[in-house]
Amino acid sequence: MKKLSYLALGLSILSLTACNKPNETASTDATAADGSSELTAPSRPECIAPAKPGGGFDLTCKLAQAGLKETGILKDPMRVTYMPGGVGAVAYNKIVANDRANGNAIIAFSTGSILNLSQGKFGKFTEKDVKWLAGVGTDYGAVAVNADSPIKDLAGLVAELKKNPKAISFGAGGSVGGQDWMQTAILAKAVGVNPSDMTYVAMEGGGEAITAVMGNHITAVSAGIAEIMPQATAGKLRVLAVFADERLGGSMADIPTAKEQGYDVTWPVVRGFYMGPDVSPSAYNWWKQAFDKMLADPKFAEIREQQELLPFAMTGEELQAYVYKQTGELRELSAEYGLVEAAVETK
Repeated sequence: MKKLSYLALGLSILSLTACNKPNETASTDATAADGSSELTAPSRPECIAPAKPGGGFDLTCKLAQAGLKETGILKDPMRVTYMPGGVGAVAYNKIVANDRANGNAIIAFSTGSILNLSQGKFGKFTEKDVKWLAGVGTDYGAVAVNADSPIKDLAGLVAELKKNPKAISFGAGGSVGGQDWMQTAILAKAVGVNPSDMTYVAMEGGGEAITAVMGNHITAVSAGIAEIMPQATAGKLRVLAVFADERLGGSMADIPTAKEQGYDVTWPVVRGFYMGPDVSPSAYNWWKQAFDKMLADPKFAEIREQQELLPFAMTGEELQAYVYKQTGELRELSAEYGLVEAAVETK
């Protein structure tokens, strides 16, 4: 079976995760880069989740909220606010166009955000219009059905999909071309189904899609495994496959991969944060060093594991280089699926 192009991206994530280690000596008490003054701590720390509550962006913000509090970096937990719209586009445009110097706010992103940027879905803005701050964890795409569904495994879903693509409705956060659509499209293509023949129900965030499949309004939900696991653990969802190279550990150890079921599909999902383009070096460096310190703390590793996320630790310029590289790779993948022109100029 032909390898699908996004597998290369998955392998690059795994290799970067394995070799990258946070700076264990980082301190939030350091001075600014020019040594002239102390770093500026946020007066009202805020994490913006660019979707409705309950999805992956919400999970990402709450991961940082708990991590910064439990490791003692913030005495009081930062607030989480929600800014749904365009699966991240509204928040991105607001920060870049109207709130460029907000040193209090960090904004959650995922691989899906990078995918949308690669396709020009954030309007005139590109990946080079914000300050990339920190990547703090990774999970993988997955597909699940209602626990009472007659579909018992991925082979059953594929059989129904091949029989009548229109009869199987996939619900997910985001529009056609987005992250959750892309992983179902890769699966469809792998089994000989034209992705454009699928019934895809676009929703604002993974939480809404999970609610829809539990209510039997759609057949299956495509989302990150970390988003799905709380309801799967509660017995309300049946996870048919996780799009990882090999089985995950812990509470996910019994979930089969698509690969072991004969479908060579992988989709890793990095989760992290960015800030406005005009945030002062002092404010940005406070946040960067706060995340360096948090990522090096064993307490955070426990919190991340509780959220069903795997290790990923990258901050500052290293994260920026990673995002730029992945945007280019995802732009190529999007062109392969006819979602963008083969060559796209970015500033």
